[in-house]
Amino acid sequence: MPEQQTFKLDSKTIPFRDGDTIMDAALRAGEYIPHLCHNPEFTPHGSCRVCVVSANGRHVSACTQQAMNDMEVDNRSDAIMDKRRNLLQMLFVEGNHVCPGCEKSGACQLQAVAYYTNMLSPHYTHFFPKRSVDASHADIAIDFNRCILCELCVRASRDVDRKNIFSISGRGIKARLVINSDTGKLGDSDLTATDKAVHVCPVGAILPKHRGYDKPIGERLYDRQPVSQVGDVAAHDEDDNHG
Repeated sequence: MPEQQTFKLDSKTIPFRDGDTIMDAALRAGEYIPHLCHNPEFTPHGSCRVCVVSANGRHVSACTQQAMNDMEVDNRSDAIMDKRRNLLQMLFVEGNHVCPGCEKSGACQLQAVAYYTNMLSPHYTHFFPKRSVDASHADIAIDFNRCILCELCVRASRDVDRKNIFSISGRGIKARLVINSDTGKLGDSDLTATDKAVHVCPVGAILPKHRGYDKPIGERLYDRQPVSQVGDVAAHDEDDNHG
């Protein structure tokens, strides 16, 4: 049999298979690397960069970088955590995230990763963009203020639901999530409440109607365990996804 391939993650030996990314191998070994746009059900995207690590001295995204034998990966140094905090601070100020009043608080992956990295203030000047809320759908509402452009809903709708309901339009500061319907409204699309795209949002952008705030603070997903132990929102049941 061929010799087992391994790399070092913060001095811990991590075995990997051919084709594994650093993220694949780390999660399989029970090692947490902070992330937002990554979901093991979809092809890695690398858009949020929160999973930045130093691999052999070079900064890469763990979700897209292929694992290599004898690689040395830094996942937890002060320098790496500081880079993640900066990325998270920028995500918080470019949208309108009001955690105390958000029904996703306590079950929001963005919020949980911010706490994990000790990001306790936004640091940068808030953009306060003027974004809409689309409540035209009978069962689902979408709050564009909370969207972090992770494209999980885009990938889920395209690759699993086979509907292509969501896409990203524009570039840079003008990039935004759009609805692919004749009117641009969610209610005029063929989205259904059971679609995968409805259940993958790591923040509070896509929410079911008629059941908001149905879990008290203190009993929500990341109230019970930190994100490093729980993992992705989408890996848990529907109550935790939207509680």
